[in-house]
Amino acid sequence: MGQIVNLAVSEGDQVEAGDFLLEIDKNRAAAEEASSVAALQGSLADLESARAAMEQAESDLERARKNHEAGIVPDADYQRSRSDHDGARAAHQAAQQRVEQNRAMVNAYHDTVTKSTVRSPIDGVVTTLRVKAGEVTVLGTMNNPGTQLMTISDMSTVQAVLMVDETDMPSIAVGQKAVLTLDSYPGRPLAGVVTEIGHSPIQKDDAELQGLIDTTEAINFKVKVQISEPPPGIRPGFSVTADIIIGTRSQVPTIPLAAVMIRDSPAGDKDASGRIRTEEGVYALADGRVRFVPIETGLAGELEIEVEHGLAEGESVVSGPFKTLRTLEEGDRVREMSEEREKALESEPPS
Repeated sequence: MGQIVNLAVSEGDQVEAGDFLLEIDKNRAAAEEASSVAALQGSLADLESARAAMEQAESDLERARKNHEAGIVPDADYQRSRSDHDGARAAHQAAQQRVEQNRAMVNAYHDTVTKSTVRSPIDGVVTTLRVKAGEVTVLGTMNNPGTQLMTISDMSTVQAVLMVDETDMPSIAVGQKAVLTLDSYPGRPLAGVVTEIGHSPIQKDDAELQGLIDTTEAINFKVKVQISEPPPGIRPGFSVTADIIIGTRSQVPTIPLAAVMIRDSPAGDKDASGRIRTEEGVYALADGRVRFVPIETGLAGELEIEVEHGLAEGESVVSGPFKTLRTLEEGDRVREMSEEREKALESEPPS
């Protein structure tokens, strides 16, 4: 804690490991260090005195023991010599403890003095500078964060922090490839690899996603993707979207996602919990009429989904808004929409 007396960098500066960044006023810490050094010297002198007293007490005890065995010294004098020896030894041990205590204080104050000069721990760029010369830094506590001086970033390694919906989390794993798009680099997709997957929902006060979490209704998880080759000039805080590739299939039948629907079992079949079973399927078209065909799906893309079982290759299916598909019944007659009509509907603004 102290006043910043020298600030040597600005935001955006390139720095190398060991470069001087700033200095915090160390006068008080230096005085405390000098005081603790003097106290250490005094305790070392006390230790020498206690050692000499202990050695004298050992000599007196040995002489008293021999005289006592020869019957020259009475028991009381011999016991007094033993007591003096024990006291001298205890005083020597106490002096040793005071030396260790003062030495620890010297190390602590020296550490404070050393930390008042802040140097860069890595090669990088000063991406955030939150202080100015003359401001006072504050130490952090359990509930109150301390002063953040600056952030130095190694921009050769860049991670994108993504918010992923809970429904997609079971399919995501570390090591999967991703294609990222930065708003600052339109039309320039970047390759990446998933490096970290969150195991709990993102909180509103998440430090890495400040300002993006404004509701507790949607449950999202944090996923980090390392960009393989960060473009020059990339900066922390850029907006990014990504497609995480959870799998690939080639030469497989697919249908539009808008054709898939889920409905309750027409027969009213129930599962083990007593709820009516649901089935996934599509309305297939034959002779101008529709019939519901249960299907098993695989990987899903942005607009299409893989069909593993249920449909024959080349079979036509009905696609449309889910609200419209729910109104269809077995045997309803439909007709194929012309391309002109389809394009016209797509170009109409939503009502």
